[in-house]
Amino acid sequence: MTFHTTNRSLANAQPHPVWQETKIPATAAPRLTGEVKCDIAIVGGGFVGLWTALMARQRRPEAAIVVLEAGRCGSEASGRNGGFCAPSISHGVSNALKRWPKEAEQLVRLGKENLVEFERDLRRFGMDVEFERSGKLTVASQPWQVEGLRSMKRNYERFGISCEYLDGERLKSLLDSPAYVAGMFEPNYALLNPVKMVSELRRVCLAQGVQLFEHSPVTALRQDGLHQVLETGLGAVKAAKVALATNIAPPLLGSLRSKVIPVFDYALATRPLDDAQLRAIGWSGRYGIADCGNQFHYLRKTEDNRILWGGYDAIYHFASRRDEALTQRPESFAALARQFQATFPALADITFSHAWGGIIDTSARTTFFCGTSSNGRVAYAQGFTGQGVSASRFAALTMLDLLEGKSTERTKLAMTSTAPFPFPPEPLRYVGVSLAQRSLAREDITGHRDWLLKGFDALGIGFDS
Repeated sequence: MTFHTTNRSLANAQPHPVWQETKIPATAAPRLTGEVKCDIAIVGGGFVGLWTALMARQRRPEAAIVVLEAGRCGSEASGRNGGFCAPSISHGVSNALKRWPKEAEQLVRLGKENLVEFERDLRRFGMDVEFERSGKLTVASQPWQVEGLRSMKRNYERFGISCEYLDGERLKSLLDSPAYVAGMFEPNYALLNPVKMVSELRRVCLAQGVQLFEHSPVTALRQDGLHQVLETGLGAVKAAKVALATNIAPPLLGSLRSKVIPVFDYALATRPLDDAQLRAIGWSGRYGIADCGNQFHYLRKTEDNRILWGGYDAIYHFASRRDEALTQRPESFAALARQFQATFPALADITFSHAWGGIIDTSARTTFFCGTSSNGRVAYAQGFTGQGVSASRFAALTMLDLLEGKSTERTKLAMTSTAPFPFPPEPLRYVGVSLAQRSLAREDITGHRDWLLKGFDALGIGFDS
């Protein structure tokens, strides 16, 4: 794809997520003014915050529950992702085995149960979010990635997870691309529309008496006797318990500031494709797809048969910048467009309708973690590292367990209850992340893991996919 062809394919791309085209119109919730008192206050109106509110209502029908959102619900990470809804809470089976081998079997079981319960809740509350359990195809382009797929299959079989290794004509029957030589298909994997997911969670929470305030950014959290006070500039909430679901935002607790960094991810969406175009690349089903690279791509179909094509570039900006302007990065969009054409030459003339970016709340071990402060009156969950669509529900339940002082299977997990390795202060943070990303890119080319990545492995630090 030439420079001019790349520019032409992106010329009319809208600078916002394709999901915005399906957004259900809703009147904005009021801005908080004055003082409000409640039993449970939740900071953040994305997946984690809204699941926490909904699950809290099921546990405490008479409680006063308040959600504070800085903008509109779902306007940040929850409304900008690919909508991959995994049967995992641990960023996959391999990650569970690598980091928590003693509880890997438990993590795998809990992840599968969580997806079942996730779907059950969608039906229970009548949430139409384009949920489809259509499976996922993971593809490999290099010999060492093929061996990685075989290892993944062995791990899946160890835990009784249904999967099928594919190559040759069998792979072409699911995806026909010169870029890939092998694949593994797992049927128990779901996809959804993330903007509809937020909209429906928001609708159900409001219907169940949850009090929502939008355009109400929390500027401070302080203790006042037995209560927690959340200040928003124009008002304040005085709560008995607080759940922090801010994720990509600068944390309100100083102890969390080194635990997560904001990494920018980018995606494109094509114009709607017809059946002949999809047949040309062998993609007849509704399953999602991801490749095996450290700098990996993820792709899926939308309801109107656009291809969402994202990933590869994962950009960290010095001093953990979170500027909205950084969600538009022309060089990343151009790279994604070129890679799309190389992967699918049969679709070389396709143009893109949308190009956008979003922030991933990245922890140094690629999974979320939970904890408490203020003698158990404040709980938090963060660090989902791009795997929060389904895990957000599990994290919400874990926070509620912690706020209730309960010792449960969720709270006793080492994965949820121990903090990840902290990121160093600047400039070491920027240098360290840059060096790690360079090493990961080199591994994609050579198949060899260098001394830096091996050292990170020994410390339980992970930056790979």
